[in-house]
Amino acid sequence: MRELILLRHAHAEPAAPGQADIDRPLSLRGHAEAEAAGRWLQAHGFLPDQVVCSPARRTRETVERVLQTLGFVDTRLDERIYEATPGTLMAVAEAHRDIARVLLVGHNPGFEQLCALLSTGQSGDCRGMPTAAIAVLRLPAGAPLEPGIAQLAAYWSP
Repeated sequence: MRELILLRHAHAEPAAPGQADIDRPLSLRGHAEAEAAGRWLQAHGFLPDQVVCSPARRTRETVERVLQTLGFVDTRLDERIYEATPGTLMAVAEAHRDIARVLLVGHNPGFEQLCALLSTGQSGDCRGMPTAAIAVLRLPAGAPLEPGIAQLAAYWSP
């Protein structure tokens, strides 16, 4: 088995006048949520072998806070995650299929739709992922990603 961990970015500040969405920072609440997410991952033994993150500031800041608890993990930015559809997110995850436990850090609605698609086979079955929510999906080793292939092994939100 391999695991795909989805972490939606923690709570972010609204965009300031003239500020691009991609540049929005975490709020104080978001910093606390990201730290709590790191503690939950550590307490439950979901320590990633690699982190793949959207280039958005709020996702990068979420990863920084999580890794303050977990310690160093090889982290890569992937522009495809920002504003991604479930299909694009599946392609990102497939690019890392040889890694036992990958943590993707990104955004809704793509993350909640991907979680639903992989676990139930229907992207419309999403029930929501609040900020800093974590979904741990178990996948058969070596099998390509396809709808309904995953088991939702754990779920947490602050």
